[in-house]
Amino acid sequence: MIRRATPDDVPALVELVYDLAEYEHARQQCALTTRDLHAALFGPAPAVFAHVATVDDRVTGCAIWFLNYSTWTGKHGIYLEDLYVRPEARGTGLGKALLTALAREAVTNGYTRVDWSVLDWNTPSIEFYRALGAVAQDEWTGFRLDGQALTRLAAGVRS
Repeated sequence: MIRRATPDDVPALVELVYDLAEYEHARQQCALTTRDLHAALFGPAPAVFAHVATVDDRVTGCAIWFLNYSTWTGKHGIYLEDLYVRPEARGTGLGKALLTALAREAVTNGYTRVDWSVLDWNTPSIEFYRALGAVAQDEWTGFRLDGQALTRLAAGVRS
């Protein structure tokens, strides 16, 4: 079953995020807390949203996302931050069902696209996404500003 996340799902969502971080060999970078995620999803001005996949009332997968905006289309889109299904439930259609729910969310609300990133070594996921009709944005290079570089720039300090 696929449904919107509820406050009761937050601990399971945090666990799934940590499982994903482990899978991506980046567990040490994950600092998410249940308090952080609860505030983001259910605080006074939620800017993050989530769908969960449940099997026998257990949260088995998730899609955590937020709205982005395309100046080219003049419309919002969905940015899928995390898509994760527990290993024992992979191949059962839950990943596709979660992405289908996001596609419906986009179409229902007039959003023009769903975007996400995937690590270049994650061949099973890349093949899965391509089988759904997703197209790699290979001509774009992602950038990130964080940590000390972010702090220095905010302070106007040249590196």
